[in-house]
Amino acid sequence: MKNYMLKYLKGPLFIVVCFVLGLASCSKDDYYRDGGKAQAKFNGDILQFLESKPREFDSVAQIIKIAGLEDVFKKENITFFAPNDRVIKETIKTLNPYLYALYKDTIKNFNDINPEIWRKFMLRYVFKGEIKLADVPQIDLAVLPIYPGQNYLSYEGAVYNMGVIYNEANGVKYMGYRQLILSYVPDVSKPKDNWVINYMSSSDIQPNNGVVHTLIYNGTWFGIDDMGFINDVVRSK
Repeated sequence: MKNYMLKYLKGPLFIVVCFVLGLASCSKDDYYRDGGKAQAKFNGDILQFLESKPREFDSVAQIIKIAGLEDVFKKENITFFAPNDRVIKETIKTLNPYLYALYKDTIKNFNDINPEIWRKFMLRYVFKGEIKLADVPQIDLAVLPIYPGQNYLSYEGAVYNMGVIYNEANGVKYMGYRQLILSYVPDVSKPKDNWVINYMSSSDIQPNNGVVHTLIYNGTWFGIDDMGFINDVVRSK
């Protein structure tokens, strides 16, 4: 369609149309292909940001309050890798059959779970200080010895690897858009094995007290480390 239009345009009008089409193409690429470039400012704290998007983070915001973490998300300078509400829903859906089979009370609302358990696993998504995409080294999961990313400790002491994937563009390796990933390291004695990998849907959202990166739902349960959250809740009942 674009070529058909240009065929019949001449002179200055041709130049203007080419310029507009070029801008539209660049804008589309930035929006659809590179969530890492966006540096959206938000005039409020991190908890207020989550509350401003109830469709994605209503449950997350509620749990932060139940866990007694309001001051962390409102006052401390942190980086939050935000899970969305779907991971909460799917985790509870998986948890309840375990409880039922063991003749334990199932979860009907978030207050049915010990606040300390919510706190422990919510803080696995939190890191002290501001960590933006540009601060994180490159990672290539196919050649970790060359591009290994970097290990970080979460707020509550769990070990994670952070890295930025440099995607391919037009057949040229590492020249494409960049995407931040967060990988849980379950066994620090084997720091390259059995990672639980989470990709970001957007990066570098900047409320007043830190940075938020939003996670793509990938089928893992709340807390990232497979059965950890579920086991803790079952044991607490």
